[in-house]
Amino acid sequence: MKILLVEDEPDLGASIARKLSKEKYIVDWVLDGTEAWICLENEWTQYTLAIFDWLLPGISGLELCKRLRLRGNPLPVLILTAKDSMADKVAGLDAGADDYLVKPFGMAELLARLRALQRRSPQFQPQQLQVGSFILDYGSGTVCYQHPNGDSQVISLTKKEFHLLEYFMKHPNQILSREQILSHLYTLNAERVSNVVAAQIRLLRRKLSEHGCDGFIETVPSMGYRFNSSDAN
Repeated sequence: MKILLVEDEPDLGASIARKLSKEKYIVDWVLDGTEAWICLENEWTQYTLAIFDWLLPGISGLELCKRLRLRGNPLPVLILTAKDSMADKVAGLDAGADDYLVKPFGMAELLARLRALQRRSPQFQPQQLQVGSFILDYGSGTVCYQHPNGDSQVISLTKKEFHLLEYFMKHPNQILSREQILSHLYTLNAERVSNVVAAQIRLLRRKLSEHGCDGFIETVPSMGYRFNSSDAN
């Protein structure tokens, strides 16, 4: 699950990003609204939630909300601000924000509000994602594979392996480019080496192969990779 965090206060932004990462979110943290809009317009980037500070350099958090809604983008947005009057709250919600959190706030409340946004969102992820013979469990961070003979195996995955397999399962039988996978798996500020996607694919294939799940991830020369599931839903 990927979150766009737009917060220009370095200490607060770093604290939020660190907490969200510990909760297994992938976080892109940017310091101004202009850079945030570039992220939102990037065709490779798919966010599940967004957190906007109200007052930002460049484009304000409210303006970001307005632009999203004018484009018909339903991305759930939580606004952070020191403005606490009723008129300010109404302005934030009317601009397209889904929720409003007044500074200072506790991290427990922030996480609870994000969970509430996920539940209300049409993009809300169920506890499990099933594609063909694979069942991905969000609670345990594992995948269960049901063999043709009726046996099933639970495969433990690393955080990166989990996010990669989830991305494939959400796009079964589609070719995903290296750039798409890179944008989904890594934050904007992460160090990216040229072969990082190939290396991560290799690790996931090895993990699946150890449990008798071979041939599901296909390399498509000059194009990318495809998750093949003959009985995909």
